[in-house]
Amino acid sequence: MNDDEQKRFDKLYQRHVLALKLRGYAASTIDVYARAVRRLVAYFDCLPNQIDREQLEIYFAELIESHSWATVRVDRNGLQFFWQHVLKMDWDWVKIIKPPQVRTLPDVLTIGEVEQLIAAARKLRYRVFVLATYSMGLRLSETLSLQVGDVDAERGRVHIRRGKGHKDRLVPLPDLTYQALRALWVKHRHPRLLFPNAVGSPARIRAATTHMSRSGTQKAVKVLLCECGIKKRSPFIPCATAWPPICSSAA
Repeated sequence: MNDDEQKRFDKLYQRHVLALKLRGYAASTIDVYARAVRRLVAYFDCLPNQIDREQLEIYFAELIESHSWATVRVDRNGLQFFWQHVLKMDWDWVKIIKPPQVRTLPDVLTIGEVEQLIAAARKLRYRVFVLATYSMGLRLSETLSLQVGDVDAERGRVHIRRGKGHKDRLVPLPDLTYQALRALWVKHRHPRLLFPNAVGSPARIRAATTHMSRSGTQKAVKVLLCECGIKKRSPFIPCATAWPPICSSAA
């Protein structure tokens, strides 16, 4: 693209991101939907409205060869949003690309496997992260986003804010998990975050404005799985009913 086209695309891209925010999409969804547009424009090196249906078919055919169907589906949704809400154009996506409907059950770790991960973790923040995630049945982002004010030790529960579907909920807080969260907090004493970004000096960690890296945490858990010889996929869909009895008896 020449300079004028690049400026036009930058404006379209900003409108895309703004439209996603105004419709309440989660930050992670905004990120992948925006990436879908960047990927398409980088591939053709032209404005999106200059790309015809035949070109899109070729593009998705190559994307299928290099990426998973999950990525293809997300890119399709992101581009559809862009076409409808930014370009104000409709496309018959079913005739261009229709990812198969695949329904699989998530891999769930056993209690023994979770205990292996906790024992193998050399850093306290990852031990507490694994325990909190599995004992309370949380998603990765829900655990990382936990704040000091979310913990109600007196009633034995935690307030999960803006979980999946932007819904709040209350979950039981096992005694052992509470003690672990408190031990982690005593170490860093961040005024707000339970899992602050752990990069830098203690003073810098206490002043962190973001939680621990999502990708860094995923990588750390994958390393733990490998070290423990556990042959399962990303374990962030926990077995929420298995842990509380054990935690209560172990506290």
